[in-house]
Amino acid sequence: MAKARATAFFCKECGYESSKWMGQCPACHQWNTMVEEPTAKSKPAAPSAVRMKGQARPALLSEISIEEQDRMGTGFDELDRVLGSGIVAGSLVLVGGDPGIGKSTLLLQVCRNLAAGGKQVLYVSGEESLKQIKLRANRIGQVAGELRFLCETSLDTIREVIEERKPDVVVIDSIQTMFMDVVSSAPGSVSQVRECTNVLMQIAKGMGIAVFIVGHVTKEGVVAGPRVLEHMVDTVLYFEGERSASYRVLRGVKNRFGSTNEIGVFEMLEEGLSEVKNPSEFLLSGRPEDASGGVVACLMEGTRPILLEVQALVTESNFGMARRTAAGADYNRVNLLMAVLEKRCHYDLGRYDAYVNIAGGLKMNEPAMDLAIVMALVSSYKDKAVDPGTVIFGEVGLAGEVRAVSMADQRIYEARKLGFTTCILPRLCLEKIKPVDGIRLIGVSNVREAIGAVL
Repeated sequence: MAKARATAFFCKECGYESSKWMGQCPACHQWNTMVEEPTAKSKPAAPSAVRMKGQARPALLSEISIEEQDRMGTGFDELDRVLGSGIVAGSLVLVGGDPGIGKSTLLLQVCRNLAAGGKQVLYVSGEESLKQIKLRANRIGQVAGELRFLCETSLDTIREVIEERKPDVVVIDSIQTMFMDVVSSAPGSVSQVRECTNVLMQIAKGMGIAVFIVGHVTKEGVVAGPRVLEHMVDTVLYFEGERSASYRVLRGVKNRFGSTNEIGVFEMLEEGLSEVKNPSEFLLSGRPEDASGGVVACLMEGTRPILLEVQALVTESNFGMARRTAAGADYNRVNLLMAVLEKRCHYDLGRYDAYVNIAGGLKMNEPAMDLAIVMALVSSYKDKAVDPGTVIFGEVGLAGEVRAVSMADQRIYEARKLGFTTCILPRLCLEKIKPVDGIRLIGVSNVREAIGAVL
């Protein structure tokens, strides 16, 4: 009889397994993603301490009790909002981001806050020595309480330490450095990442321990390893921002315990990450006065209204084909809105280069930003400045109509709180809300009305 094949081919994107190499993965249709790795050796199942008694018995919803202490505060209101009111016991959280963005610094600060609150925390590092961790810990402030550090890459050893110590929270930094003896491939490979994450998931669910996993990202900006990694965990958080800039944005793209529309804003300081309580004021700082092409928009990220500046520069093209550039906004959406201006408002924009930028480096795709982009483009095209006390929001359709957006009253209150005196909004939204003292509300039903009201 033929011997069983000791290796298999895995897709780095989705984890699809095949006995032979293929140029295109049949599951996710990505090219050149199949890699050959040894298959995991099977071994008899052994009784484990992470398997709780009574888990095999089905339970009714009425028998399951949910208590407030099942969630732990991290000491950062911004992070608690993204997680959904705190850390859930027994959850598995994946934190991804570019190198040097502040993932390890944020989690070390969270561990310090949890330990100061009486929780037992275990920080496992596979990339730094204990001395390196202490140097970083001294920079963020004094560490007190039951916060222990372990420099280890063998997940079998880490599992024994967790079963012995039984901490409340465990941080694994990073999953790409962990390995198991049962898998003969190298650390960071598809097989190792998948098997290690599976063991950590058993530990989290079986022992009720909250586990944070740090994941490296590829050049495309996604977590390295198999795509199935994001399906296994409960929460996926991405740390965004430029390393040269001082701000950081924590965005939840998956959350089984809360909304995926929330973001947290942090500022990188010498002593670590600090919360930005009012992102609107932070993003609007340094606005130029009497400059054309700048418009303030109010967007919603989950339940939080955020005011930011949309900038546009329209200049005559020197070549036969006009350029279109969008930074922070959807490139195709900008092209669509410029086509609406050409068709419905008869602006000859085909001879002009157009550059759209969201000041502060944020990436926003909410449709309520459409009207602000249109007004910024027209302002730059006519070289007329928009009143700096005006905030604009609304969705624009292909017929040039301005459609209603959600939570208009919250956007208006946020604008008034920051001192804005005029708000341009969809007429349908104006009919559903009451007048607000201190700010003038102007409802528009199409793009031409908005241009006449603003410029």
